[in-house]
Amino acid sequence: MSAPKIRADFDRIALLPAGGWNHNGHYHPYLLKHAVPGDEAAPTWALDVGCGSGAFSRLLAGRFARVLALDLSPRMIELARARSAGYPNVDYQVADVTAYDLPAERFDCVASIATLHHLPLEPTLARMAGSLKPGGTLLVLDLFQEEGLADRLLSLAAVPTSLGLRLLKTGRLRAPAEVRAAWAEHGRSDVYPALAQVRRACAAVLPGARVKRHLLWRYSIVWKKGARRAPRGGPRTEGER
Repeated sequence: MSAPKIRADFDRIALLPAGGWNHNGHYHPYLLKHAVPGDEAAPTWALDVGCGSGAFSRLLAGRFARVLALDLSPRMIELARARSAGYPNVDYQVADVTAYDLPAERFDCVASIATLHHLPLEPTLARMAGSLKPGGTLLVLDLFQEEGLADRLLSLAAVPTSLGLRLLKTGRLRAPAEVRAAWAEHGRSDVYPALAQVRRACAAVLPGARVKRHLLWRYSIVWKKGARRAPRGGPRTEGER
């Protein structure tokens, strides 16, 4: 999907009434338990790639000293800023992450929710990993393409669970018609990777990453960046360089 199409879709979605609950938000607690700042004395930083209305950015702001939150949609950033008046440590910016100059080894945590399927998978994972400090954590939640019987059975099982959760959280079984129409329009152009493709990409650039399939049509990646290794023979002294 082209960047202008994504921007237009989410500018439209930002103007719609909030549903109060969604599948992505259901997994925020799971992701957040892995977003643990290190023990270092320096201020901690987090990055939220594709922040949308800022729901997860605000959760990160409760754990990290500073949060940089990027999104392609200007109206989504306006909405995020309006909802984040009590979070002065979040810096929302309109940005295309494929062109944004991510600083190397700056962040203690990098998160991306329902955004990675819009971007080149392996190169984007590599860029986000490069912006993590040694010991930092990468968190991804996204959608995947069903492939095989196990995925289809899980998808069928997700339907009553999704309906029940929506009824419990919002008092209704379906989102408003205009919200459903906007997401349906956006979904017609969406392309999702299969889990096998996600695992191959992680094996290439995130060694040791945990890829987990979740019930509500989502998968997650949790990866902790290893510390730099000293050269063989131990660290060199100034006279050995």
